[in-house]
Amino acid sequence: MAIGSTEMIIVMQESATSEEVDRILELLDSAGARGHVSTSDLVTVIGIAGERDVIAGLPLEAYPGVDKVLPILHPYKLVSREFRRSDTIITVGGTSLGGGHLALIAGPCAVESEEQLFEAASVVKEAGATMLRGGAFKPRTSPYAFQGLGVRGLEILAAAGQQTGLPVVTELMDPRDLEAVVEYADIIQIGARNMQNFQLLSAVGGVERPVLLKRGLAATVEELLMAAEYIVREGNDQVILCERGIRTFETATRNTLDISAVPILKQRSHLPVVVDPSHASGKVDLVEPLSLAAIAAGADGIMIETHPTPETALSDGAQSLDPAQFRAVAARVRDAAAWIGKSMG
Repeated sequence: MAIGSTEMIIVMQESATSEEVDRILELLDSAGARGHVSTSDLVTVIGIAGERDVIAGLPLEAYPGVDKVLPILHPYKLVSREFRRSDTIITVGGTSLGGGHLALIAGPCAVESEEQLFEAASVVKEAGATMLRGGAFKPRTSPYAFQGLGVRGLEILAAAGQQTGLPVVTELMDPRDLEAVVEYADIIQIGARNMQNFQLLSAVGGVERPVLLKRGLAATVEELLMAAEYIVREGNDQVILCERGIRTFETATRNTLDISAVPILKQRSHLPVVVDPSHASGKVDLVEPLSLAAIAAGADGIMIETHPTPETALSDGAQSLDPAQFRAVAARVRDAAAWIGKSMG
């Protein structure tokens, strides 16, 4: 069976019962296909994964509770707006992201020490951040650069999260570290360099943790959505898309923030979208305007790097806000959220 050959969705009637939905799932299973159920306030939709010819031969519309059977036009199926009309909302640790909820994710690029991270966590908590970020495993262009503290970094990050009450976000680079990251982190980040590491995507698709998926340096919007599809098809539909800038010929910024990707992703997918202005620009003075632009464009969250002393940072100090700068940007983010009618977290 070609699991990736999903071509249709079954739209159930508003009055459809759970028994009628189960009957359809049993029918698909008996035909060697697989059904993915999405339930909104009004209607239940079943996405079908399986061989097209086999599915086409099933009398789906004749079954009680079925309203209609429709084709899905995009190559990505389960993450599309066709499959789920309502926004996916990610809720973790008492805070939410997506729908009418705006997240402010902040913290240092890397966990360097207990003192450094606890100070950063205190600052972001006080300024109104809703999640704490920090890298325990760091993918670096140079093999001689700081690579992170590994599991010790995860322990420090989890302790800071517990002290502040903030859910923690950290990057996973290797499936062999998945168990440790799941133990300590609330949200797993897949970095830009690993966006098309399909083994890694499938691995995080099998765990019960939200996944923040960053767009690759030269990836298209469709490629980002196809990468998300790898995760969702394994059963984990708690995926957050992250626009972090793409590589272009422009040299004025570290990367080029594709602000148009935000509304495009929101139109094409039900998954929430976060913007990372720190990696997009690589410059402290651009973080605020890009954050405000992202919120105005419809982003569900902003991810910002901040460090107690950026001049001593072991990685990405040039794009990290100091505490005073972060407090100022966080205040503007809160104002922008209120202006567009979203709540923080």
